[in-house]
Amino acid sequence: MTDSNTGSTPDTASTTGSDVIGADAGNTTEKDPEDWVTGDEPMTGAQRSYLDTLARDAGETLSADLTKAQASEEIERLRAATDRT
Repeated sequence: MTDSNTGSTPDTASTTGSDVIGADAGNTTEKDPEDWVTGDEPMTGAQRSYLDTLARDAGETLSADLTKAQASEEIERLRAATDRT
């Protein structure tokens, strides 16, 4: 894979002294859905589809007019309630 900023291929074996992503990165870039710039926009089609599946599995009914932020929070809640990962 080529880095679009530098045009070079990233060195995945060496992470010393550089930013990392993945399992060892911690949770440094995750924002609270309430802080999202686009969080008040309508949920995406993918969110709606996944929420429909999760809500059916949980035996719940949800509003169809959730925002992206609300949908994200519901997805996390329902994933925990249905033991989905």
